[in-house]
Amino acid sequence: MPSREHKLIMKKIYLPLTKDVIKTLRHGEQVLLNGPLLTARDAAHKRLADALKKGKKIPVALKGETIYYVGPTPHKKGEIIGSCGPTTSSRMDPFAPLLLKNGLMGMIGKGERSEEVNLAIKKHKAVYFITIGGAGAYLSEKVKSAKIVAYKDLGPEAIYRLEIKDFPAIVGAL
Repeated sequence: MPSREHKLIMKKIYLPLTKDVIKTLRHGEQVLLNGPLLTARDAAHKRLADALKKGKKIPVALKGETIYYVGPTPHKKGEIIGSCGPTTSSRMDPFAPLLLKNGLMGMIGKGERSEEVNLAIKKHKAVYFITIGGAGAYLSEKVKSAKIVAYKDLGPEAIYRLEIKDFPAIVGAL
């Protein structure tokens, strides 16, 4: 009997995102993300939002950026980054609409988003990607470089600039 191997072909997406790229995506589509992105969790989101609300300059430009909701663990000698699995995205929901309004185009995390965030994603023609919860060690292998770029005092919740290659995700909201 002939083999019935099915090879899943995943679309490669290159960051930073553009509206033209986002237009090609479909809800539920599996993708491989490549290029630079930022990381941020609750504490960094609060600082960014507070600064924006006060009209202050923030330490990173958001235009066209994608933020991965992660706080990586410390890395071992010879590693680029420690385990870096996604955190629950709904914890960033109070801040996401403001960041989207200020140019953020993509978010990566796990779990559902609020109705307000889903509406903001549509309004700003952005995208929310879902990635694999519980697979932080595997996802860390997709990180090719990591550097803290803001809020170093927050430790693992600092904002990092990561360079990723073939990082698996699913289009969760457009």
